[in-house]
Parts: sequence; C-alpha cells; structure tokens
Amino acid sequence: MVVFEEEINNIIQEYISAYNSFDVEGIVNLLNKDIEFRNISNGDINTETKGIQEFRDLAVKSAEIFSSRCQTIIDCEFYDDRVEVEIDYEGILAMDLPNNLKAGDKIRLKGKSIFKIKEGKISVIEDYSYDE
Repeated sequence: MVVFEEEINNIIQEYISAYNSFDVEGIVNLLNKDIEFRNISNGDINTETKGIQEFRDLAVKSAEIFSSRCQTIIDCEFYDDRVEVEIDYEGILAMDLPNNLKAGDKIRLKGKSIFKIKEGKISVIEDYSYDE
C-alpha cells in the first residue's frame, strides 16, 4: 500500500469509527465543505445531500433512529479517483418506523460505500445497500 492509500484508509477508518459511535462532529470534521452524499438502497436513491450542513442535519436525524449501529469493513479496493469499501451493517432501531419496523428490531444489510477524497477530506460518499 502506498502512502496515499494509507492516508485515505486512515480517513475512512476514522469515518467508520465516528459513525459507529454516533460522533456526528467527528464525522463532519472529516468532510469537505462541499460533501456530496447519496444513499442507494436496492438500486433506488432514497437520500441525497449536498454541502456540510445538509449532511450534518441528516447525520443527527439518522443517529436518533438507532440505539446501536455498526458498519464493518469487509474489503477495500483503491481506484484512480475513489475507494470502494465492502460493508456489513447491523443496527438496532431506537424508534418505530413507517415501514412497520419497530423499536428494538435489528436491521442487517450488506453493501458498499464509495468514497472520494479531495484536499485530505471526504468529498463524496455513496452508500449502496441491499437487504441481507
């Protein structure tokens, strides 16, 4: 792994760690001010934000939905302008949701996250998931 890949890997590891521990400010500190975020579930974009404030707002709302959550990195591939990270996800709901999921229910997903880094900060995150 070259130094560039090590630096990017460290940024992604910090992001996942902050995400798993509900550290919204820790996440935001790793982001480029023009961060673009998209969540694609089973092929459909269901959430999209542009800019750090929209992302922060979404991160705060998202943290309230779960009593615990854990993204686990399974694999990581480096490409010219992006990093693709294979993820296993597990979360326990803190509240009832409109889709009949209830507080205490466990959600398990598999997927990948694509990260782009600009000027040492995360500039794009695309989360792709599908039901396990």
